[in-house]
Amino acid sequence: MQPSLFLIPVTLGETEINRVLPDYNREVIRQIKHFIVEDVRTARRFLKKTDSSIDIDELTFFELNKHTSSEVVSDFLLPVSSGFSVGVISEAGCPAIADPGADMVAIAQKKNIPVVPLVGPSSILMSLMASGFNGQNFAFHGYLPIDSNERISKLKLLEQRVYSDNQTQLFIETPYRNGKLVEDILKTCNPATKLCIAADITCENEYIKTKTVSEWKKQLPELSKRPCIFLIYK
Repeated sequence: MQPSLFLIPVTLGETEINRVLPDYNREVIRQIKHFIVEDVRTARRFLKKTDSSIDIDELTFFELNKHTSSEVVSDFLLPVSSGFSVGVISEAGCPAIADPGADMVAIAQKKNIPVVPLVGPSSILMSLMASGFNGQNFAFHGYLPIDSNERISKLKLLEQRVYSDNQTQLFIETPYRNGKLVEDILKTCNPATKLCIAADITCENEYIKTKTVSEWKKQLPELSKRPCIFLIYK
């Protein structure tokens, strides 16, 4: 295996690994001894779940999150120069998508280190696939502003793009604030605008439903503490 930076997807929630990750991922993981992760504890648990024969104590972990000093990040790729591949593991879903792993990939590209993305679940793509919205022109915005007035202004802008650019708009929220976000969507957007709510994607309680804003006002699902992604379109 050529020394490379492997981007290793993680399950979304407590999903059986065999449902969403191919065997090839497991083969690659077995050969890697150095991992760049957001949280060591959850990464160790994922690796052990992937293959119980993995000796976690033989592995080296580098933490990459908001507390990581930018001065040490490049050092995380030093094993590659010694002939060892490095794996990037996100907290959920695909690394480098709405994820600090993107910074690591940028450094690897600059250093001409091969970057290999492995197949795995992406809530962004899977929700778009199931929404019935425009999959040829879309934009993901991550988290909207926490301040209610700023969030409403942002929602108005995104809805304008739906109609002016024929573009699907995707965004997420911290699970405990889902209710407030939906409340603002229903209060702000045109009654005819369509909203897709996708929760617990690939998990046992998966919920993906598209309705107009007017229809959602009649009945909403319980979204508290559920990982969700929201999409609006015309």
